[in-house]
Formats: sequence, structure tokens, C-alpha cells
Amino acid sequence: MKKTIREVKDYVGKEVKMGAWLANKRSSGKIAFLQLRDGTGFIQGVVVKAEVGEEVFQLAKNITQETSLYVTGTVVEDTRSPFGYELQVKELEVIHAAVDFPITPKEHGTEFLMDHRHLWLRSKKQHAVMKIRNEIIRATYEFFNENGFIKIDPPILTGAAAEGTTELFHTKYFDEEAYLSQSGQLYMEAAAMAFGKVFSFGPTFRAEKSKTRRHLIEFWMIEPEMAFMNHEESLQVQENYVSYLVASVLKNCQLELNTLDRDVEKLAKIKAPFPRITYDEAVTLLQEKGFDDIKWGEDFGAPHETAIAESFDMPVFITHYPANIKAFYMKPDPERPEVVLCADLIAPEGYGEIIGGSQRIDDLDLMKQRYEEHQLSGDAYQWYLELRQYGSVPHAGFGLGLERTVAWFSGVEHVRETIPFPRLLNRLYP
Repeated sequence: MKKTIREVKDYVGKEVKMGAWLANKRSSGKIAFLQLRDGTGFIQGVVVKAEVGEEVFQLAKNITQETSLYVTGTVVEDTRSPFGYELQVKELEVIHAAVDFPITPKEHGTEFLMDHRHLWLRSKKQHAVMKIRNEIIRATYEFFNENGFIKIDPPILTGAAAEGTTELFHTKYFDEEAYLSQSGQLYMEAAAMAFGKVFSFGPTFRAEKSKTRRHLIEFWMIEPEMAFMNHEESLQVQENYVSYLVASVLKNCQLELNTLDRDVEKLAKIKAPFPRITYDEAVTLLQEKGFDDIKWGEDFGAPHETAIAESFDMPVFITHYPANIKAFYMKPDPERPEVVLCADLIAPEGYGEIIGGSQRIDDLDLMKQRYEEHQLSGDAYQWYLELRQYGSVPHAGFGLGLERTVAWFSGVEHVRETIPFPRLLNRLYP
């Protein structure tokens, strides 16, 4: 029976057969070292000439990068290997010989690698990033399932913008106007009124002409929404959720973090509760740091978020932003209506905002007022207004950007490496 690399730890001293690809190799006169991968991990296969015969040894020496194989050998422990095991190869069978694989072990430029993203995903570091992404997704479902949330899937095609912006991808929906979703939040509010605590996980789209290392055109968001919950209670869910993700990645992705040379000590510090500062305090902090141009009422950019994060070794909540720079649905602070009950969670180490959330307006008259102020179409948003008309309750929610979170956990510089096939301003291939 064939085994995977991930399974070999259970077969020490036994002979196994596995399907694999050759990632790399080196050889001397009497030994060939094959770096093998099978999708579940990487392992070194050692081919000793004296133990396999001339035919198998010559095959091992001449085999080319990314050739697919069946490999038979004995599993042995190896403390020198990051994986902890290696394979003493007995037999090799070529399935398909790869010729002139374009991504060689030498250095390649980013654009070249992005043009060959379908092949770049095979590399050890890209494999590690995707495994960390997968663990965050797995832990997300685990966290919300354990805390009484139900997963609800909002539509991707919508008739209106979630946040009233113009940065939307427009399409025709038969004889109507439609847009690719920039957030599932409005629909998640409807779901929360039916199920109490819900979350979604899906793709979102922003037609934002940005080339920064933090932006993608298509990205994935986790968007929980909670009925009978206020702003402070939502912050507690957010910090517990992020802490849970960090702990899960540290527990289950040690090999991947080591492959990426990630400083795990910085991640190990991430535990709730997180520090909080108000928008007012953030403006003062920035001015003290030399950002004399920032004025109250202006939104923060990437340099501002990085400067704020440098004052903390944990993620930090920035709360109570001015109402005029936030979305129409955010609830004003009853004690100070010019600011809203919201928060952005800024990751440390310069990774920027990973969560945006707020308590939502639950008052029907105030929401009608917001419709008028933001010139929202009564036809397109009538259903959203009715959520306040029929049994309105205090409710709150947030959205976590998956790719920025993966970038932070992995320690990679650009979010383009945190999604299998990134969509960027000038990239729709492959």
C-alpha cells in the first residue's frame, strides 16, 4: 500500500512505497541524495550505489527536477533532517520525466515567478505558506463551531455596495446592474437575525488600483456577525479568535514556520487581551512620532498603521473613529455621536489592519437618516432597512482578511504569496 510523506513517521524501520516528485538532488560517486515531495511534505531519499545496483543508481543520478516517481525504501529516523526522517531508497520507477523545468534552484525575479505561479507553488517555501493558510482556515471553522456560530454563505453577486464605495467590479445581471461582492456583511446581519451567531468565509473583490504589498484585487474574508452583542463584547471575540489562530499555527505548523525562518517568539507573545487606543490617542501618538500632517478626521494609511504598531508588541485595537470616515451602518457612540463604535485591529511587525469591525446601527429612524445622508437606493437596500423594522436588536460584527493574516503569521513581505493564484492590478495570469 502506498504511503505519504506525512505518514512515514508511523513506519520507521519498515519498507514503504510512495508517489513523489523530485524537487532537487545532489550526488557523489557512491551516494545520491534526492529531495522528494508529494504534496503532504518533503523528505530526503538516500540512494547508496552499493545497496541498489548500477541501474537504479544511474537513474537516481540522472533523474531531472520535477520528474514524477514511485519510490520504494525503508524509513529511518534522522535528527539532522528538519522533518526528522529520511528514506533509504531501494527502488525507483519513473512515471513521467520532466524536461527543462523553468524554476531552477537559482534565484529568479518576482515577475518570472508570478508568471509561473502554477509551478512556483511546488517550492518548499510556497508550500509552507499554503499549509499555514490551510491551518488558519481549519482553526477558523473549529473556533466558530466550538463557540456556537453557524456558517452562512452570502452571495458573491450583489445589487448594491456593502460600504457605499465606488471601488466595485460591475457586471450585467441579465437586464439589471450587479456587482462582485466587496463584503458579505450586510447579508450576514440578516443571517444573525435568524440564527444569532453566524460567520462566512468567502472571496471578496475590490476594484482598487493599488500596488502596495498589502493589497489584492480578489481576497478572502472571514466575517462573523452576532446578535445581542455590543462593541466591547465583539472586541473580546476578535482577540480570542486571533489568539486561537496563533496558537493553532504554532502547534500544528512548526515545520512550516521553520522553513520560512519565522521568528516564532514574536508569535508566541500573541495572547488576549490586546491593547486598545482610541482614534484620538492614535492621532496624538502619530503627531508625537513626527507625522505633523495628520489631522483629526483623516483616515490612517499604511505608514500611520505601521508607526502605531511599533509602539506595541501585540496587535492593537484602534477604536472610535470619526463617523464621517467610516461606513454608513456603524453605530454612533451614544456619549459622543461624532465617533462610531468601531475598531480596526492592527497587526504588529508592519502587517497593517487585519480586522475591521463595529457595532451596527439598530435604530430604524437613524438608519433611514443614514440612507438619506449617503444617498442609498431605497430599492436596493429596502431589505437591509427591514432588519431594523422587524425585531431589531443590538448586534456587532467584523471581518478578518485572510491573506494579510497569513502574511503576518508566515512572515512573508507581500500578500501575493499568501493566496494560490493572486489577482493584482496588472495580473490576471495564470
